[in-house]
Amino acid sequence: MTRAPRPATDVPSPASGDPDPDPTGGPGGVSRRTVLAGSGLGTIGALGALTTAGSLSAAEAATTRGSLPDRVDVVVVGGGLSGLVAARNLRRRGASVLVVEARNRVGGRLLNEEVGEDSVIEAGGAFVGPTQDHILDLARDLRVPTFQSYATGDNVYVKDGVAIPYTGTVPPDPAILPDAGQLQERINRMAAEIDVSAPWSHPQAAEWDRQTFDDWVLRNAANDDVRDLLLCYSQAAFGSDMRDFSLLFLVWYIAASGNEQNVGTFERSSGSRDAAQDSRFVGGSQLVPLRLAQQLGDRVALNATVRSVRQTARYVDVRTDRGSVRAKRVVVACPPPTILGIDWFPLLPQRRARLLQRMPMGALMKCDAVYETPFWREDGLSGTGLNTEGAVRTCFDNSPKDAAVGVLLSFVGGSTWETYGTVGLAQRRQAVLEGFAKIVGEKALDPIEYTEHDWTLERWTGGGPVALQVPGTIVEYGRVIRQPFNRVHWAGTETSTYWPGYMDGAVRAGERAALEVADLL
Repeated sequence: MTRAPRPATDVPSPASGDPDPDPTGGPGGVSRRTVLAGSGLGTIGALGALTTAGSLSAAEAATTRGSLPDRVDVVVVGGGLSGLVAARNLRRRGASVLVVEARNRVGGRLLNEEVGEDSVIEAGGAFVGPTQDHILDLARDLRVPTFQSYATGDNVYVKDGVAIPYTGTVPPDPAILPDAGQLQERINRMAAEIDVSAPWSHPQAAEWDRQTFDDWVLRNAANDDVRDLLLCYSQAAFGSDMRDFSLLFLVWYIAASGNEQNVGTFERSSGSRDAAQDSRFVGGSQLVPLRLAQQLGDRVALNATVRSVRQTARYVDVRTDRGSVRAKRVVVACPPPTILGIDWFPLLPQRRARLLQRMPMGALMKCDAVYETPFWREDGLSGTGLNTEGAVRTCFDNSPKDAAVGVLLSFVGGSTWETYGTVGLAQRRQAVLEGFAKIVGEKALDPIEYTEHDWTLERWTGGGPVALQVPGTIVEYGRVIRQPFNRVHWAGTETSTYWPGYMDGAVRAGERAALEVADLL
């Protein structure tokens, strides 16, 4: 069974003179069914949502229609994880809040999918791991348990069509092992020197920010095959090739793969067990923002595309497709490029605008093949694999906790997306299944279901899991990334000092923005 992508279903075109893109999320490009909770019941856009505790009334759930309040203390733009955390924390401190979200769902880059009879996997962000303390604490508070990703058995590295079993992070290819090891160690040393809150302050920041990560690898690797291996990481992590972002951005991103007590490392950023891909959420990661929205109730307004933000010395007017709201403060928690689609008065400061213009989203889609069982486990394979060519550069076991079905996941990003994301569904499906087969065997060619989600078709996401920073951006403009704009404050995972691009970064950014605003109300 193959689920074909359904056409984009953006909201009606704005009136003449209104900006076209909007940063608050939207329903475009969804290629698979979505569910509201781990039970697999319900549809996005319903006024009620089901949880293990039972159904919520329409008055208690995020609203998709009706008028908005005239005034609140704080408007939060964006109903993803970061915006919902900011709203909840502000409400707990006594502020009146309203979250406005353009999509007909909450969660942003988190999206659950139903596979098989009643199993749930993630079409968006899925993994959590050690040092991601803020998302793990939040999930415990919301009673969303985790389970360890399957990582037992051999990983597989495919080079020139030959499958090589291995364990650990780096494949034991004698042609690349020395190079890969020394590059990894150098990246770790560089990352250990970075102040994650001010990467532009490093003595070599300007030098590192002038060059792409690809430039640096070319100059420091003796074997070009190392680039192919690093490309597997780059395309999965960023939806981009190494030529698309600066070396300083990569080093900062690795440095941020930790917490206040633990320095980030390449191993923690790219690995599975005891690393970034260590665990997943029972019921799917979208269950976290769904439960946050349930706590906020009618303080979350869906289908509320933001068109303009107009500030005065005393208040802010936020105009949406469902009406205007006046607030004392605004928190914007959206993918950086989409913020430029709002009509701002006064205009965004030039340095803020130029920063946003230099933070593009990568191109990424997630492809999942569903099988009656995770058959590769019986063969002693973990389901984790790397391939230096083809549609499947990375592969993970994405099966639900109970293994009621087996699921293989591939991230198709960057130049691999440019090759395979632009062809027909049948051709891409065949290429992905052949890629899985090279890693776990011929049984992978015959799934009971194939499903995919292309994030480049999501109008209010625009591509990959995190906005990149092109060469020259961090040193020249990075200082303003968390700097308030009069009464407007910034959240979103890209503004976090730890785990940007991950759920933990989103939670941290929402918490920080809430503290900033609460102190000023």
